[in-house]
Amino acid sequence: MIKKLFLFTFILSIMLACGPAAEKEKTGIEETIALSGNEKKFFERISTLCGKKFAGEEVFTAEGRESFAGEKMIIHFEKCTEDEIRIPFHIGDDKSRTWLLLVEDGELRFRHDHRDEDGDPEEITMYGGYSDKKGTEYSQFFPPDDYTLDLLERAPGHEWVLTFSEDMKTLTYCLQSKDNLVFKAKFFIDEPLN
Repeated sequence: MIKKLFLFTFILSIMLACGPAAEKEKTGIEETIALSGNEKKFFERISTLCGKKFAGEEVFTAEGRESFAGEKMIIHFEKCTEDEIRIPFHIGDDKSRTWLLLVEDGELRFRHDHRDEDGDPEEITMYGGYSDKKGTEYSQFFPPDDYTLDLLERAPGHEWVLTFSEDMKTLTYCLQSKDNLVFKAKFFIDEPLN
């Protein structure tokens, strides 16, 4: 009887070790299952830019907001893994900004990582949100998450949007607030920089 109980316990422990939870740890597949088809396609599309840099320009800034018109803008698809894309965003000599496109707990998340010159996080950093699941393979919408709503006084009603042109010549980044455009920049992804 004791041998049967020991054998049963041994077999059960093997089954648990090889079950879905263990597979998740090994492959990370579980993290991407909840992404919608369009989110997956968007993430795959943006991954094709990895290792490349692109120039851009300000297209619009709302009145009363800081404008970067005339400043040199560059995005660099610096690091790409199956669940993270790091995109440093330089404006002139200011290299404090990095966009993060992440797959977290089966959701697509967009964050803004702001750093001081010494690499320490700025007081206002890591804001953004999760995809609202209404995007397409060319465009994704990110309303503010709870962290952002607590951090930024103006965040309610905000939405960040990343959009590829269908001909894959441009990528635009927009900030909207209550359906009004606040900021828009366009990057020329058909012309990589050296």
